[in-house]
Amino acid sequence: MHLFDTSFQTLKILAALVWYIGGVVLLYKGLGQLERALDLRPGFTFPALAAATGVLIGVLKGRLVFGHACRKNLARITTLPRPRLWQFYRPRFFLFMFTMIMLGRYLSSSAQGHYGGLLAMAILELSLAVALLGSSYIFWLQADLPEKETPE
Repeated sequence: MHLFDTSFQTLKILAALVWYIGGVVLLYKGLGQLERALDLRPGFTFPALAAATGVLIGVLKGRLVFGHACRKNLARITTLPRPRLWQFYRPRFFLFMFTMIMLGRYLSSSAQGHYGGLLAMAILELSLAVALLGSSYIFWLQADLPEKETPE
């Protein structure tokens, strides 16, 4: 047994943990963008519309895209011949995630002080948060992961 060998269940939990952390961070950031927009222009109408739009897009994105991605990743995990601790996502997923974080940081900083930009970022971040959190139930529906075989 190798130091980094692990179970399918551990990979599933790690994948879900990354999914949840991303959702919570984006929810926090999206709500912060709404708060900054309100500081620039008091009045609840446009921030409320932005929040509702973000939630609606997030529900659709969660059902149509992110749920499929969860299922696909769980299926990939079950095909690993020897699960290793870092294999809960493919390397390209981590590259994609890093790129999205950097792009999000850039767009977020560019939006500061701009009412419309803050609302647009709030819609984007809230939609991603809702999609991540809303599709995360799939990690718990897929309870049929094989047990890791232990060499004798």
